[in-house]
Amino acid sequence: MLAEGFAGPSTKVVKPLTAEDLAKFKAAQEKTGVVYISRIPPGMRPTKVRHLMSAYGDIGRVYLQPEDATRAYLRRKYTSTKKIHFTEGWVEFKDKKIARSVAEMLNAQPIGGKKGTRWRDDVWTMKYLPKFKWSMLTEQIAHEAAVHSAQLRVELSQSRREQQEYLKNVELARVLDKRAERKRKAGEDVAAPLEPVKKQKAELPEKQAQRPRKQKETSGENKQLSSVLGSIF
Repeated sequence: MLAEGFAGPSTKVVKPLTAEDLAKFKAAQEKTGVVYISRIPPGMRPTKVRHLMSAYGDIGRVYLQPEDATRAYLRRKYTSTKKIHFTEGWVEFKDKKIARSVAEMLNAQPIGGKKGTRWRDDVWTMKYLPKFKWSMLTEQIAHEAAVHSAQLRVELSQSRREQQEYLKNVELARVLDKRAERKRKAGEDVAAPLEPVKKQKAELPEKQAQRPRKQKETSGENKQLSSVLGSIF
C-alpha cells in the first residue's frame, strides 16, 4: 500500500502479543466489516474520509487508491490542480453490522456538510463487502502490484528487442549503402578507359563511309577529263 492513501488509527501503541491477546485480536478481526467506496471526490484525502466515516461508528483502517501515474502526470500538466487524487477506497469498521448499515444508508446520497463546503453536492457511491477482511485487501493490492511489475518487465523486454532489431536494421542498411557505393565507384573506374575505345569504334564507320564518297568523286573527275580529251582529239 502506498503511504499517501493510508490513514490508520490515531493512536499507535506497540505491545508484545500474548496468546490471549492474539485470540482477542482474531476475534476482533472477525467482527470487522469493510465498506468499498467506488468513487472518491476530487481532492478528498484519507484523513477527510476517516473524519466523515467516524461520525457513524468506530473506524479501523482507511485506504484510498491513488490515481494512475500517467493520468496524474497529464492532469498536472494540463490543469492547475497539482495535488494527488484518489480513485477508490476501503474503510474498515470495527463492527460489520454498522458497516453494512452505513453502506446502505449513505449509498447514492449527497455527502452534505455546511453550506459552501467543497464536497457538499458530491454523492457517495459505496457498497458493503460481505466476508471481506482487511488482509484480503492487502493481498489483492500486493497481487495487483506484482502483476503490474510483471507487465512492466514484459513491456521493457519487448521494447529492448524492438530497439535491438531497429539498430540491427540500421547497421545492415549502412553496410548495404557502402557496398553499393563501392560498386558504383568501381563501375565508373572501368567505364573511364573504355570511353576512348567506344569513340574510336564510333569514328571507324564514319571514316569508312567517307572513303567510298571520295572514290566516287575521283572516278567522276576522271570520266569528265576523258570526255574532254576525246572531244579535242
